[in-house]
Amino acid sequence: MMEVWTFFAEPFAYDFMQRALLVAVLVGAVCAALSCFLVLKGWSLMGDAISHAVLPGIVIAFVLGLPLAIGAFAAGLFSAVATGYLKATSRVKEDTVMGIVFSGMFGLGLVLFTRVETDQHLSHILFGNMLGVTSGDLIETAIVAGGTLLIILAKRRDFLLYCFDPRHARVVGLPVGLLHYGLLVLLSLTIVAALQAVGIILVVAMLIAPGAIAFLLTKTFSRMLVVAMIVAIGSSVLGTFVSFHIDAATGPSIVLIQTAVFLLALFFAPGTGLLMRRSAQAPAAATTKGTPKPMFGRMGLARREGEVP
Repeated sequence: MMEVWTFFAEPFAYDFMQRALLVAVLVGAVCAALSCFLVLKGWSLMGDAISHAVLPGIVIAFVLGLPLAIGAFAAGLFSAVATGYLKATSRVKEDTVMGIVFSGMFGLGLVLFTRVETDQHLSHILFGNMLGVTSGDLIETAIVAGGTLLIILAKRRDFLLYCFDPRHARVVGLPVGLLHYGLLVLLSLTIVAALQAVGIILVVAMLIAPGAIAFLLTKTFSRMLVVAMIVAIGSSVLGTFVSFHIDAATGPSIVLIQTAVFLLALFFAPGTGLLMRRSAQAPAAATTKGTPKPMFGRMGLARREGEVP
């Protein structure tokens, strides 16, 4: 019992771990809420693309002396709006436009990064540096993540209807265009909030895994939100503790735990898990094993079930 207590209590003796845990909770909560909508909408690739497209904005913001979050948000929003415009005004499909725009932005960011001398280490931007979060970074993350989370929860019904059926949302009078770009803005803000913690690459997992896990475990959207937040916050906190004790990178540790939880849900989710479905089908197959097969193929089967062939 003392060992368990020591495992969780020891990191709190350090200020940098306290800040890391707070950032983990904030980032986990906002990523979980947004991931539910991204999974339902099928926008997982959009999160991946925008997270890569913020790199040139970060470099330009550093050169101009602006906060990196402003540059990241501007670049992500520009890429999202450009994708929507090109899709609406050309024959090219959305996935193709995304591949061109966002990979081009990421390439531009890499070129700028190699040409501009900065004291920002590339691995910290790509993979995050949660243990290096300062008090200013914590305040910035709290403002961005908290505001984004409040907007998502306040407009969750409108976003839900838009994600499920945009045509029906338009019929009932919802501003579909505003919801579309509003969701992209919130996605960009969420990536900015998670930038310092897990980086622009691993944030993709934070934006997909919680919603995917909750989708496997629940059947209603309200429960999906709750489960996603529990999974995201729990895995973020546990990953931070584990990384401290094994001296590993915090962001990858969180992502690995979320991946493990997803695999558990995939195989053992009640009623929908792969192994659970097989175990449920086995007794049914055993009971029908001794049933004589119909003599006349489909016609015999139809007659046996009382149907007209």
